Parts: sequence; structure tokens; C-alpha cells
Amino acid sequence: MSEHKHSSCCHTEQNNEHKNHEGHGDHKHGGSCHPKDKTDWLLWGSSILVALGFVLYFLPLPDIAYLNAYAEGVYELVARMWWGVLIGIVMVGFLSKVPREFVLAALGRGGSFSGIARSVLAGVLLDLCNHGILMVGAKLYERGASYGQVVAFLVASPWNSFSLTLVLVALIGLKWTLAFIFLSVVIALISGMAFDMLERRGVIAPNPNKVDIRDDFHFWRDAKAGLASVKWDRAFFRDVAKLGLHESRMVLRWILFGIVLAVVVRMLMDGNMFVSYFGPTLLGLLATVGAATIIEVCSEGSTPLAADLITRANAPGNSFAFLMTGVATDYTEIMVLKSVTGRWFNALLLPAITVPQVIAIAYFLN
Repeated sequence: MSEHKHSSCCHTEQNNEHKNHEGHGDHKHGGSCHPKDKTDWLLWGSSILVALGFVLYFLPLPDIAYLNAYAEGVYELVARMWWGVLIGIVMVGFLSKVPREFVLAALGRGGSFSGIARSVLAGVLLDLCNHGILMVGAKLYERGASYGQVVAFLVASPWNSFSLTLVLVALIGLKWTLAFIFLSVVIALISGMAFDMLERRGVIAPNPNKVDIRDDFHFWRDAKAGLASVKWDRAFFRDVAKLGLHESRMVLRWILFGIVLAVVVRMLMDGNMFVSYFGPTLLGLLATVGAATIIEVCSEGSTPLAADLITRANAPGNSFAFLMTGVATDYTEIMVLKSVTGRWFNALLLPAITVPQVIAIAYFLN
């Protein structure tokens, strides 16, 4: 049940090479959408800036407001999201070992309602922040899931995790929490089906990584046989870690860049503005959507801010919009989807399809 291919998420010539080598256990490294002979300045530059801010947090700094704010902001974001990123890397490593047939069989057939529903369910149940979930979503696309399934998975995922659901119940109560979960599932289902419809009509290209499941494939029988053949030794887990790091680089570069950009924006915008200026009006709702689009807030950070919009600003619609718009318009997510599919059009369709739904539901809630 092991597939050792180091594959790219780009749908360029690299994917064709991977298709040609499918099932032959090749060790071809393709894990980036950029030529190997070019330095990934975004990755390394963002890494250095994040590392610098993290180290500065522990050092006695001069009384310079922006310097202290930068160090504190980087430390706060890294402290909140490191576990989700780490789990995401590990899951990508294990997914790299799983043949595509098993992934496609678990998610169901792309282009079908059951396939979208399974992807939404997986997103709701998977306990990861939006940064860790991006890695898994990108890997699902590389494993052959339809673009509609990936979108449904991503839209349903970030704040619907079990742990954050409990936090949200404590902050805003069970009634609003259940309402938010139900409405987010509705948006994820509609969005996933919309993308599948666009694919059937030829507006967006189908996933080039898709493979047909062979007629004699039986999930549980083949899974049992595959697991029995795996050697759970140190070399196996070392390979999982290596694959996870290698194939997560495309997402890590945008996560690290997102940290830097988010901290800079936070230095210029006070978080209390959400409570003071984003009331339950149409203008307040549009301002909330705009702020959630600009400010990169991880799922853990968005939950208390969303709670404040209900408990202090009395704007439940704005709270829902803040949670959902952060997912639908997250620039890290859009950049990853662009890298995964190779097309800006596909990536920008995510906010184009989801944001109108969010605004309509949020206005009704207010």
C-alpha cells in the first residue's frame, strides 16, 4: 500500500510524467511548481522573516512599538498554528504512501453528490486549522479528487473541527454553534456541486491527476493486504516525514508569507475595530467581509473574534461571515489553489461562488 512517488500538485507536464509512472514505484522528485535550479525566494525570505520575529520575541528589545508588535504577532500566530501545520505535514506524508485508488474510493466518485457529501463530512470531522487543512486539500487534488470535492473539503474544514466547536459552544452557546455548522455545510455542499457543474460544462478543466479505479478493486480487501505488506520501522516513518516536508513546501511558502503579511496588517489595524465598527447593518456586514478578507486569521484566532461579534456587537450574521469569509477569501488558500490547479481562474472562482452565499445568509441572520 505504499506509493513512493514524490509528485507535484501542478497540472503541468509533471503530472503527465507521474501518470506515466503510476504504479511503478518511481522516486522522481517533482514537489514544487518551480524549476529546481531556481531558489524559492518567497519560501526562504518568509522563513527568515518569521524566524527572526520568533527569536526577537524572546530577546530584550528596545522600546520600538512596531518592532515589538512584529515580534509579538509572529510569536502569537506561530504558537497558535504550529500544531495544525505539523499534523498537516504528517498527514501529507502518509497520504503520499496511499495509492490514489484508495483516496478516490474513500471520497467517492467526483462529479457526484455523494462524492461532495463525503468530502464535506471529511472536512467537518478532520480536526485541523485552516493552515494544516490546506496541505491535506492540495494532496487530495494530487491524489485525484475532483476540484469540487477539494473546495467542499476546504470550505467545510477550518473552524468546524471538534476542538474548536467545543470552544465556540462555550463562547456563543449551542444554538448558534449548531446553526453556524449547518449553514457552513450547506455552503460547502452548494459550492462543491457548483464547481462540479462548471467542470461538466467545460468551464474549468477536470483534474488531470484523476485515475480510473480498476474493476477488481476492493477497498477493504486491498487495504488489508496493503497494510500487511508495510514495514512499520524507523525507515518507514523517516520516509513519511521526508515526503511530508517535501510535498508541503508549496503550501508552507504561502503559510509563512501569510504570517508575515498578517502581522504587518495587524500592526496597522486594531482588533477592537471589529467590536466598535462592525455592527448588525449591511454596512457593518460588508466591512466585516472586507476586514476578514484583508486580515489573515487562523481558525483558532477567528473563533474568539467571531464570538465578540455576537456577544458584544450583537451581530450574529457578521460573526458567521467573519468565520466563513476568512475561509473563502483567505489569500493563502487562493494562492495554494492557484498553484495546485495551475490557473488563476480556478482559484478566484472560490470567493466568487462562496462569498455571495455567505453575505446572503449573514444578512438574513442579522
